[in-house]
Amino acid sequence: MDYIVGIDEAGRGALAGPVVVGVVAIPKGFKISGYKLPKLKDSKGLSANQRSLWYTYIRKHPQIFFASARVYQRRIDKINITQSSNVAASRALDNLFKEIPRKRVSKVLLDGGLYLGSIEHMGIASKTIVRGDEKHNPIKLASIVAKVTRDKYLEKLDFRYPQYGLARHKGYGTKAHFKAIKEHGILEMHRLTFLKEKIKN
Repeated sequence: MDYIVGIDEAGRGALAGPVVVGVVAIPKGFKISGYKLPKLKDSKGLSANQRSLWYTYIRKHPQIFFASARVYQRRIDKINITQSSNVAASRALDNLFKEIPRKRVSKVLLDGGLYLGSIEHMGIASKTIVRGDEKHNPIKLASIVAKVTRDKYLEKLDFRYPQYGLARHKGYGTKAHFKAIKEHGILEMHRLTFLKEKIKN
């Protein structure tokens, strides 16, 4: 059985926490169906409850394989968000290859801005598609994996730093987040380069 793989990220523009890349493999010709599933969209077009339903579908379906990888804020500050996202994409794909043989992957579809930067992946047929998360089901599913995985991580961080409201804004630059930073300071979870840019503007 050959697979089509989708790759997408979550957390590119956040002020805190890692960038997370999700990768999902579905069989060629696979028809997505499920009782009471909401319409499949990019994760940004779904509510938290709808994403949860899709994530459960992905996790439990015997023909779907998925993985994820993350790059944390210190590396993001060091090499920038674009390179960090591409590193995470390559790592996520490697994690997927622990679940299915590489030779079974016929094509890799990446959402716009993502590329496979690893030398080990040079021989893989891949294509970066602008707004791919709106057009191709494997990328839509990957976006859900990335978003749910990252949200769960930020919700765990919220227990350690409840004063920052991470469970609500997931590390993005909301007014409440900036207010918390002003009142309680910058922590190790914050991306310093992002904060400098925001404060400068």
